Amino acid sequence: MADNQQPIVVKRIKKGGEGAHGGAWKLAYADFVTAMMAFFLLMWLLGSTTQGDLKGIADHFQSPLKLSMQGGPGTGSSNSVLNGGGSDLTKSVGDAARGSYKEPRKISEVKVIPAESTKEPGQSPRPGSPEEADASRLAKNDELTKAQEKAERQKLQDLKAKVEAVIEASPDLRQFKRQLLLDITSEGLRIQIVDEQNRPMFDTASADMKPYTKTIVRSIGQVLNQVENKVSISGHTDAAQYAGGARGFSNWELSANRANASRRELILGGMDERKIMRVVGLASTIPLDRNDSFAAINRRITLIVMNKRTEESILQEGKDLDVSANAPVEPQPIIDGAQKELLEPLRSSVSPRKR
Repeated sequence: MADNQQPIVVKRIKKGGEGAHGGAWKLAYADFVTAMMAFFLLMWLLGSTTQGDLKGIADHFQSPLKLSMQGGPGTGSSNSVLNGGGSDLTKSVGDAARGSYKEPRKISEVKVIPAESTKEPGQSPRPGSPEEADASRLAKNDELTKAQEKAERQKLQDLKAKVEAVIEASPDLRQFKRQLLLDITSEGLRIQIVDEQNRPMFDTASADMKPYTKTIVRSIGQVLNQVENKVSISGHTDAAQYAGGARGFSNWELSANRANASRRELILGGMDERKIMRVVGLASTIPLDRNDSFAAINRRITLIVMNKRTEESILQEGKDLDVSANAPVEPQPIIDGAQKELLEPLRSSVSPRKR
């Protein structure tokens, strides 16, 4: 019975021949398709984005922390492909573009603009209207200012004539007539005392006045005390410099010392010291003879009896107030036609190198 038993055959199928046809390639293909889709999507986005937005995106990736804290052009634009960003990190969408966004006005910045007048050009204001009152007030103020300036100019003209009369009447002053230059400028009455050959006003390189210079200055001080206008004093030198230059005693100190010496002599002559408003040294910055900066006539003392406009402009220095747009910033040209004839004999007779 044992001989008739059938043998049991077990068949085992070995798998492995189909390795090349498995499912791993599908994952690689899916990754490839995804990458290509992302690449073409990126190309499409770059092609449809403006140049400014592209620069903003590039700046963001180059220094993200700086742009997140401070912002910058093109950062977080509302029409950008990137959401968020900009100077306000709390927003879920991009900020408005810098060029198109306008900050809301604060109450303090809102200006009230009066309604435009319905008056046509060339038409006179209606009688009794506010425009007529304003126009009338401005016209009266303008007329008053012009009248005051005219009266003040006439007063300075009279003062000039009085100084000239004092010079002519005094034998001591008449001999120095060639050294006194008087004229009316935009600042007021200007009196200049200049050097002449063998007759300088001061000792060489010094602020010590010559005796005849003291006589001239004191006589002028007596006349200037008769008007209420303030006085400005400035000292001038020629362009010859000291050996020490700006490090030591220079023309700036010399011109300032000579102007201050003139101030003392004016007071000794009888002028009220409260009339003096400004004492300055200008060295050789404003030569009288612009053709020769070494000419002796550039060494001078200038006294200016100031008009009211010049006084007000000096008083307003350092304040936030524009006194007048027409106020003179610097003196008018020094040499005019009348002075050229007077200066010609001085140019030919002065010593060019004496200080």
